Amino acid sequence: MKKRPPTVVHEADCPVEGWEDGSRGSVVWRTLFSGDRTPTDRLTIGIAEIAPGAEAALSLHHHAPPEAYYVLSGEGVVMLDGEAHAVRPGSAVFIPGGTLHGARAEGDQPLRLLYVFAADSFDEIEYHFAES
Repeated sequence: MKKRPPTVVHEADCPVEGWEDGSRGSVVWRTLFSGDRTPTDRLTIGIAEIAPGAEAALSLHHHAPPEAYYVLSGEGVVMLDGEAHAVRPGSAVFIPGGTLHGARAEGDQPLRLLYVFAADSFDEIEYHFAES
């Protein structure tokens, strides 16, 4: 196995990506580590932000790899297989592969989440969204 070099990235230097549509929801993110962008493997890590408001949310979806969230700021609700869980700064969420999940901000502040996948690259994550 090829040894990877230690790597430091800065959130502000990572491009903003996102979705804003009826099926996927309204969310922006910056991918910090992903094997297609950084000399890293086995982990994909980034920061997602969901704006407050009824129209903004990460729609219900699932994917094969497990995922974890760590709430950095804001308050919100994470849906896991139909069950609502309130989250706030310091909350950690483990999402087993195949679990239907989504998230939304509550209140007037964005919900900022650190997300982690056990995958070499964000491009490997195949999202399947629930029917609207």
